[in-house]
Amino acid sequence: MLTELKAIVARSRTTMIEDVIGMVSLMVILMAGLSLPALV
Repeated sequence: MLTELKAIVARSRTTMIEDVIGMVSLMVILMAGLSLPALV
């Protein structure tokens, strides 16, 4: 099972990186949107 997980990670490394970048950008947008009313 561990070897299967390693194979999956090796095959989809670029996709996982893109997904992490997308999640981080969504969190940044969410935090900016939530803190924007406090600044106005």
